[in-house]
Amino acid sequence: MSQDLEYLPLEDARRLATDILLAAGLSEGHAETIVKSVVSAQRDECYSHGLWRLLGCVATVRKGKVDPKAMPTVDASAPGIVKVDARFGYSLLAFREGLPELIGKASRLGIAAMAINHCYHFSALWPEVEQIAEAGLVALAMTPSHSWVAPAGGTKPVFGTNPIAFGWPRAASHPFVFDFATSAAARGEIELHRRAGKPIPLGWAIDSDGNDTTDATKAMEGAMLTFGGHKGSALSAMIELMAGPLIADMTSAESMAFDDGAGAAPCHGELILALDPKVFLGGGMEEHMHRAEDMFTAITAQGARLPSQRRYEARARNESRGIPVQTSLLEELKAMLASLA
Repeated sequence: MSQDLEYLPLEDARRLATDILLAAGLSEGHAETIVKSVVSAQRDECYSHGLWRLLGCVATVRKGKVDPKAMPTVDASAPGIVKVDARFGYSLLAFREGLPELIGKASRLGIAAMAINHCYHFSALWPEVEQIAEAGLVALAMTPSHSWVAPAGGTKPVFGTNPIAFGWPRAASHPFVFDFATSAAARGEIELHRRAGKPIPLGWAIDSDGNDTTDATKAMEGAMLTFGGHKGSALSAMIELMAGPLIADMTSAESMAFDDGAGAAPCHGELILALDPKVFLGGGMEEHMHRAEDMFTAITAQGARLPSQRRYEARARNESRGIPVQTSLLEELKAMLASLA
């Protein structure tokens, strides 16, 4: 994909994305939540989870896998648990519908969990934990995907890319947020390299024969690798368990089998935890949250950066000049809209 960039006004980017999704048959609720996620990622220069994800959204709808009109149902009957059935729609609308209950329970009890079931997932997790942190809560989110990733020491896919994300509220700054796959790279990063005809770094993947490769196409045909060897592999297994069997949903291997070769977005579950510092700390909250700020200062004072710092900088930079979009992708999206219309 060409890296030549054009800058779109925020509303133009939203309108283009919305028009594509509505033309593809998605409901207004699904279109609104998907657009919010992908435009935010594009604005923050997280291109692997930005506007190009619209291509996959539409493809999944066309393949008959996702229900583009599905309305999630929320069960908040348990004291500290919110269960949201996405009813085989995209995950983002389910997250939006269950979020008020999650925040309310965490604020009352100190800790709460939200399990999203039967959802198609493709988006970054950082917008979710950032939103929870902006409500004053600590957040942790995780989800499996399709079995694209080999365990440490293996050569055959078992795990998904299995991202995990964390958010920490800060009174006078953007939340402290990180979001990363437990694979050496996100699947979308390899796909972007393939589209651009660029080699991938060694250590990201192996080919179908189990050999190291820098060829993005061979990587997609073989298996991705976990980051940090056995450490990333163990974290990936943990996410499979916590966001799979624990919430009565599919593992990455089961999601791949459910896909049955369609090549759609992964269908599985998602687990989100929220913790309220006010309940944990009571009258000592200000003191102990300040201790967290001391740690952040100790990091940045020596020239190191906090996770998401580059993303926040990109957000500020693009507030005035618009949403950066690769010219070739913009042409592809406009062509898609014309074909749908």
